[in-house]
Amino acid sequence: MWINKIKIKNFRNYEEEEINLENNVNIFYGENAQGKTNIIEAIFLCSMGKSFRAKKDKEMIKLEKENALIEIEYEKSDRDGKIKIELSNKKSVYVNGIKIKKLSELLGNIHIVIFTPDDINILKGGPQNRRRFLDIMISQLKPNYMHNLNLYLKTLEQRNNYLRQIKEEGKDESLLEIWDEKLAEYAYNVSSYRNYFIEKIKNKIKNIHNEITDYKEEIEIKYITECLEKNKYLELLKQRRKLDIIKGFTTKGVHRDDFMIYINKKELDIYGSQGQHRTAILSLKLSELNIINEEIGEYPILLLDDFMSELDKKRRNHFLEKIENTQVIITCTDKIDVENKNILIYNVKDGKVLK
Repeated sequence: MWINKIKIKNFRNYEEEEINLENNVNIFYGENAQGKTNIIEAIFLCSMGKSFRAKKDKEMIKLEKENALIEIEYEKSDRDGKIKIELSNKKSVYVNGIKIKKLSELLGNIHIVIFTPDDINILKGGPQNRRRFLDIMISQLKPNYMHNLNLYLKTLEQRNNYLRQIKEEGKDESLLEIWDEKLAEYAYNVSSYRNYFIEKIKNKIKNIHNEITDYKEEIEIKYITECLEKNKYLELLKQRRKLDIIKGFTTKGVHRDDFMIYINKKELDIYGSQGQHRTAILSLKLSELNIINEEIGEYPILLLDDFMSELDKKRRNHFLEKIENTQVIITCTDKIDVENKNILIYNVKDGKVLK
């Protein structure tokens, strides 16, 4: 799949731009704070329905403007499509001209894999970063996953509220069983999806990492959860009920899930070097790219935000050889040299895109 055209109006530092894209490599270069990442953000927004860096939608609206507009025209092997998002006091999303009621209806139209400078924190940071990585990948392929995750999070919030009521108001403890049953059902569904895709990553990541490291490092990934069996998780909730009441929140569940990566049998987050972290995240993201291709029959769009500048020319061309038949959108501070590719190069300066 690939994007043909992006239209943005009053988005971040852009007043109005229309950008045509090449279906192979597209490079947007320029100095920092000129608007390069905003283009990546616009594509991510039309894929996932939210930003990867803004907490509130209004942050994406140009200063002193009341609304913003983003339109993307794209092609897949079997159809064309158009996504339009209007940002104002509320967000309106249109898929092929039809306003959708739920964001889950947007997922799966434009498939993406994104690299940003912050992605190193997927492996270096806390478990929430790794859960978010899984959530972004899985929700694009299985929209029902996000539905189950949202049901879980809503039930978790309700259970936590009731735990505090038991502690502070002496409410009936036995009524927790109602929340426990629902929570266990949704937790099982979410963990099953996650486990399925972790297994897929396992099958991809070893070969990819072997090639990148010339077989000098062995990589492993392990999913950590306590929810793969519904009855066992239900029993765990009962065992920890007194503790949950004391703390006022649910201490076990898929909201605590994690995955660990090992290099040569050692935990990456503890023993890994900076170079090993970069190589591991590259292997993880390339695994994601291949899994999406396997699931939908075509490669997703690859968004590289200030990533290629960290690679020398040889590694850059080697990397691009691994992603043939993929539309790549690259942002960087300097115009980079890429061999044997159909390339479209834009210079970005002060919210203007110049071919």
